[in-house]
Amino acid sequence: MTQASRHRIPLLAVLILVMGFLAGVTLTPPAHAAVSTSITVDGSGSGRVFDGVGAISGGGGNSRLLPDYPEPQRSRLLDYLFKPSYGAALQTLKIEVGGDTNSTDGAEASHEHTRGAVDCGQGYEWWLAEQAKARNPNIKLYGLAWGAPGWIGGGNFWSQDMVDYLMSWLGCAKQHGLTIDYLGGWNERNWNAGWYEKLRSALNAGGYSSIKVVAADSGWDVADAMTSDSAFRNAVDIVGTHYPCGYMTAFTSCPSTSNAQNLGKPLWASENGSEDADGGAPAVARAINRDYIDGRMTSYINWPVIAALYPNLHYATDGMSIAAQPWSGNYSIGRTTWVTAQTTQFTGPGWHYIDSGSGYLGGNRANGSYVTLKSTNNSDYSTVIETMDATAAQTANFTVAGGLSTGQVHVWSTRVNSSNSADQLVHATDVTPSGGKYSLTLQPGYVYTVTTTTGQGKGTATPPSSASMSLPYSDDFETAATTTSPKYFADMNGAFQRVSCGGSRSGSCVRQMAATTPIRWTGESYNAPYTIMGDGSWSNYTVAADAMLEQSGSVELLGRANLQATNNNGLNAYHFRVSDSGAWSIVKSDTSWHFTTLASGTTTALGLNRWHRLSLKLQDTTLTAAVDGTTVGSATDASYTNGQPGFGVTGYQTDQFDNFALTAGTASQQHIGPVRSALSGKCVDDNGASTTSGTKIQLWDCNGGAAQTWWWGNGQLRLGGSDGKCVDVTGQGTANGTLVDLWDCNGGTNQQWTPQSDGTLKGVQSGRCLDVPNAGTTNGTQLEIWDCNGGTNQRWTLPS
Repeated sequence: MTQASRHRIPLLAVLILVMGFLAGVTLTPPAHAAVSTSITVDGSGSGRVFDGVGAISGGGGNSRLLPDYPEPQRSRLLDYLFKPSYGAALQTLKIEVGGDTNSTDGAEASHEHTRGAVDCGQGYEWWLAEQAKARNPNIKLYGLAWGAPGWIGGGNFWSQDMVDYLMSWLGCAKQHGLTIDYLGGWNERNWNAGWYEKLRSALNAGGYSSIKVVAADSGWDVADAMTSDSAFRNAVDIVGTHYPCGYMTAFTSCPSTSNAQNLGKPLWASENGSEDADGGAPAVARAINRDYIDGRMTSYINWPVIAALYPNLHYATDGMSIAAQPWSGNYSIGRTTWVTAQTTQFTGPGWHYIDSGSGYLGGNRANGSYVTLKSTNNSDYSTVIETMDATAAQTANFTVAGGLSTGQVHVWSTRVNSSNSADQLVHATDVTPSGGKYSLTLQPGYVYTVTTTTGQGKGTATPPSSASMSLPYSDDFETAATTTSPKYFADMNGAFQRVSCGGSRSGSCVRQMAATTPIRWTGESYNAPYTIMGDGSWSNYTVAADAMLEQSGSVELLGRANLQATNNNGLNAYHFRVSDSGAWSIVKSDTSWHFTTLASGTTTALGLNRWHRLSLKLQDTTLTAAVDGTTVGSATDASYTNGQPGFGVTGYQTDQFDNFALTAGTASQQHIGPVRSALSGKCVDDNGASTTSGTKIQLWDCNGGAAQTWWWGNGQLRLGGSDGKCVDVTGQGTANGTLVDLWDCNGGTNQQWTPQSDGTLKGVQSGRCLDVPNAGTTNGTQLEIWDCNGGTNQRWTLPS
């Protein structure tokens, strides 16, 4: 900085101080900051081509509920994802090539369940891609398979069948008016070099030579293989790796390898994220910058695009936003949306990184990072800065050169850990450089974008309040949903599709379409098809449906399905199963897929291709099963107090269902009063009797006040009454020491508690108990969850 410019800076600071202060941006001399960084924005400098920031729909049902949202909420959610100058403004959408098999939190439907029977209307990914393109015609589309139907290659993914399957999928894309830009192999299942060569040849021969092949959506070792195999190297256009910054970490370091960087091909973080929509925003802010700084990766793709799935599923809060209540229209826009927008709204694919304008503040990654990109017009530029780990204000001194604009610079900012929307994507101030130079003061915990571009914006849509889904509920499947899946149903394995009824019945029914066990991505011990729906807070109800078996085997109704283990490795639920022979059972499953038979017997044979009415009544601890209106048996079990209904088949059979119905049972006895600790004279207390979400749940002297009045029912503790907010495990955490607070009741298993015989309250999601840390008795001690041990600090007396 020259002496002349030092004298001019305070004059500029006077003009922008008032606007910039609240957003964490002020114009100050470097001497006023503990750390000072010189950033050279030189348009003639070298750097790789930027390929964009995107997100993934797939890897298991994470977008499933979005099509069933009502308007205008559905359009608003889509706008926040894809509309330029509104929200995340995603530049790439990666979609799953469905395979009828669980691929994390659900199964994506195949377009070809059986060989040769191509149905381009299957699933919801085409619908989502169409919606994305309608909002941003320039968005890039990327296809990748997690699994595949079992007929492919006799169970061998790396087969010519799979190449042909992808070619037919591209034909479906064309039918939908969609152009696929990128195509991968098998998600996180390594690679087969010869298969990629066959794929490249098939694409070229089929008129898809413009599609770029990505390999291997796994680790960097694929670059080692490509280094020594020229045919493999020539077949692949982009090296894509997953979680280069580590899995579910703070994403502080994001390296690649020298072999990868020396291939002369674009390097991508083709899957990153797996972070909470709010709590994961700092990690995402780091990774978008550091992928390039550390590893020269030119694309960041977040998993998933949205958490439009039920709260009992493992990754229920990961993504840009959360949309788990299509019946109420409630949703929340995550802070990850805004840290993403700080790059996407100010850059575009085809821009170039400027290496001299990219690095770590003060040369230390603990201070934060910055990257600079120049536009294809060779005039505009944007510098994105994150200060996630900084502990004090610091100064950035910019020098603009190399033909880039030295005109007015616009500064936008997001205070990442703030829940106040006024702190997110704020146009903080404008700066006019002097002699191509200017300085900014950067506050800790922010993402800043310094840009010469204009036209950015921020959506202001407000969601409706959350609400329970009311009973009774029924669906005869005569009215088509937005997609081929029945409304509100989320498939966990297999594919449940609305079709014309069989068994001489007219109208529409739901059929399980996967006729053989798929090539699987997950490794659960029990992988039969089932689908679930509705409100996880439901407790006493009857679930009923007509069922018709097409092959010998069993169909089932599910009730009180709550916590599902990671990758469908178990489910807390009750099952009523009936076979074509008439054998029936009431069975309990758990999160390790251990099955306990609670009752069993034999009734009149159901036979094949004949319709029968099945029902399962769940009333308090009594479970009652009926066939064609006649009770066949009952059982008593207190393991699960609430959860969703559903139906399924116990093998890969194409059985059918119709006339699904839910009716409310008699309300459980509900009690209001204090929750007393076994620690003498202490009660569960809501800090200050506040109804603000996030208020800590604490220990306090029992006083009978409003802050200690709790409603107990359906496995939930609600403040003040049945319409109050819930005792909630913060962020759906499951680790020892995770704190407990007050939150909007949403049916999540982190808000469900099961009383144990020793007086403890076990969290349904975590399996850990409500606990007073270290058995402390100090008023104001915030409660947590901890391994159940039966200690006095874990024993509670519920209202009676």
